[in-house]
Amino acid sequence: MSTEQTIPANGFSYELTRTLDAPAARVWRAWTTADQYAQWAYAAPGSVEMDVRPGGAWKATMVTPDGGQFPLTGSYLDVDENRVLVVGMDVPGKPGPAVMTMELEEQDDRGTQIALRQTCDTAEERDMAEQGSTMLLDSLSAFLAGGAKG
Repeated sequence: MSTEQTIPANGFSYELTRTLDAPAARVWRAWTTADQYAQWAYAAPGSVEMDVRPGGAWKATMVTPDGGQFPLTGSYLDVDENRVLVVGMDVPGKPGPAVMTMELEEQDDRGTQIALRQTCDTAEERDMAEQGSTMLLDSLSAFLAGGAKG
């Protein structure tokens, strides 16, 4: 896995890339199907709702390692099936959503490369978001390797 950090003039960014041992369509379904997403993304059972289309809403209640729960909501800003998913996450007290981009690229017989990118307002927000995204990629990799059907 490679991690690349850049700092544009308007914020603090990270990019995480990883090659997953699954075709892009399977990775896409894991990320955009509520029951599959709930299995690997630290979401409370039954809390995930997804309307995967530009402008469609999503929500999930995330469960922290210590058992705490916090609700997340947002919308899909761009959807290109099996290739690009741009997710807006509502942030209390901020005028616009936090935006994360997920891109998939099939690597012939080597699986699918996934890239997650996000720009944050502060280094602290970026570090927290990057840590959360790393946890998601670790869990997604385990989910896909576990033979879960999709």
